[in-house]
Amino acid sequence: MTSIKYKSFLLVTIIFVKQFKQSYVKLIIQKIYRGIKMENKEIFSKSALKALIIPLLVEQVLAVTVGLSDVMMVSNVGEAAISGVSLVDMINNLMIAIFAALATGGAVVTAQCIGARHYEEARKSAKQLIIVAITLSIVIMVGCLIFNRHILRVLFGSIDNDVMHNAMLYFLISSASYPFLALYNSCAALFRSMGNSAISMKVSILMNVINICGNAILIFVFKMGVEGVAIPSLVSRFIAAIIMLVLIRNKNNVVYVDHHNFKPEFGMIRRILYIAIPSGMENGIFQFGRIIVVSIISTFGTVQIAANAVANSIDGMGTLCGQAISLAMITVVGQCVGAGDLKQVRLYTKKLLKIAYILTICVNSTILLTLPWILKIFSLSDETRSLAFILICIHNGCAILLWPLSFVLPNALRACNDVKYTMVVSIFSMCMFRILFSYIIGQYFGMGAIGVWIAMIIDWIFRVIFFVYRFVSGKWEKLTYANR
Repeated sequence: MTSIKYKSFLLVTIIFVKQFKQSYVKLIIQKIYRGIKMENKEIFSKSALKALIIPLLVEQVLAVTVGLSDVMMVSNVGEAAISGVSLVDMINNLMIAIFAALATGGAVVTAQCIGARHYEEARKSAKQLIIVAITLSIVIMVGCLIFNRHILRVLFGSIDNDVMHNAMLYFLISSASYPFLALYNSCAALFRSMGNSAISMKVSILMNVINICGNAILIFVFKMGVEGVAIPSLVSRFIAAIIMLVLIRNKNNVVYVDHHNFKPEFGMIRRILYIAIPSGMENGIFQFGRIIVVSIISTFGTVQIAANAVANSIDGMGTLCGQAISLAMITVVGQCVGAGDLKQVRLYTKKLLKIAYILTICVNSTILLTLPWILKIFSLSDETRSLAFILICIHNGCAILLWPLSFVLPNALRACNDVKYTMVVSIFSMCMFRILFSYIIGQYFGMGAIGVWIAMIIDWIFRVIFFVYRFVSGKWEKLTYANR
């Protein structure tokens, strides 16, 4: 009897174990299949990429358009006015670069948190970004308002008196807009980190409409000079900042900013600054280097300053597609890093670079073919127009081959927390090639502004070599979780 019970128990046990094993194996197989499915599933669909990239393209077009409208309208005031505005715009670009670097730091952290599904952390990073942006921009604004005259004399002391007068007036009004500009950039970066670039596009459209209409009214109706360009910029940035602040407070957003516990959290600030400080130093020195380069050009006379200003306005159209893709790279690669999927980091980096090249080739080819007619829009002397033509051909012709790898690819590295490498390469290249070679080729060899722009191309080539090497080597992979 005992033997029968034992055999029955043994039989039941065997059947149970067999069934358990089958179920367990089945479960394991299912899990593996799901894992493979998830691994092969792309984080960003084609429609999601389009929804992110197209508004960014529109926004970049608008940014260049407003710059062109400023230059074209102020050109009617005279070449001294256009020269003064262009010089101050170099300083403004430096400030924009600092605020953009800070926004990039916040966007990278926020995108990584979203990719990892850590939404509360993402909201914390958004709040800290706003706090730091407002604080820093107010400090910079106060400094520029107090030391307005001194800054301009240190940087551009050798320029003509009428150019200096216009520059001082434009700088005074422009610096008052820095807090609003910083707030707008920060909020726009946060929306982009969520994959929603349509918001910043719509606000940018409004901002540019206000700016262009304001320029036209103040310059052509009220016959104002450079202040007719500066005041609308101030007003438009103020309105844009307020609108973006209201929109980012909406709790229907994945990431939003409320008024609760609105105080510094230094741990999160450290994560943001881990990205922002190297990027800020890199962008800041880049823009400061451009100021030094322009100060070199300013010694060549008003004609070369004006030609350089017009060329800078038009050549921006050739890089706007790359700039849009560069912003998209932060969001896309950042979320891939947050999800821990390095395979998709490589996939989307290559995919976005391909898109950047296609668009850059199309836009720059169009600009070069229509350049004689574009330059006729500006009120310039024949000598200034001829020089501007040469400078644009140098820039846009070489941009087709070099620009995406020089400036789009490094944003993929930054989104992977590889910020120190990009900083070192960019700073070295800027100082060695862009600045030193500008002086050697432009001043020493007497090639003027043309020599300066040739030095810029040498800078691009150096960047391409080192950024491509870094990405291909895979050394950035070890840093993807450094900022944790």
